[in-house]
Amino acid sequence: QVQLVESGGGLEQAGGSLRLSCAASGRTCTIGTMGWFRQAPGKEREFVATITWRRGSTDFADSVKGRFTISRDNAKNTVYLQMNSLKPEDTAVYYCALAKQWGITADGSGADYWGQGTQVTVSS
Repeated sequence: QVQLVESGGGLEQAGGSLRLSCAASGRTCTIGTMGWFRQAPGKEREFVATITWRRGSTDFADSVKGRFTISRDNAKNTVYLQMNSLKPEDTAVYYCALAKQWGITADGSGADYWGQGTQVTVSS
């Protein structure tokens, strides 16, 4: 089993920045991809960003390109989401996801584990 623990959420003003962290523990001997998804109230979960563990290849939703960056620390089994130029529409619960072998698609397929989520609220 793998446990994912997110941290770093909170309340921020529009235009501000937050950094989310997600630490994986347990049977983390193989990680293929980690990523972030979010779900706003009354909306479907949506893809934010992913990063492959070996090569560090990244993918972003169009809505966050140029504002968010994703990075990883292989030694710490931790993925980060740096969120800049935050907008009120970024308000959501952000979930960390991990795929043991392969990638994670935009609908979340491929993820083997999910975190509990961390709330991000952006005020206007």
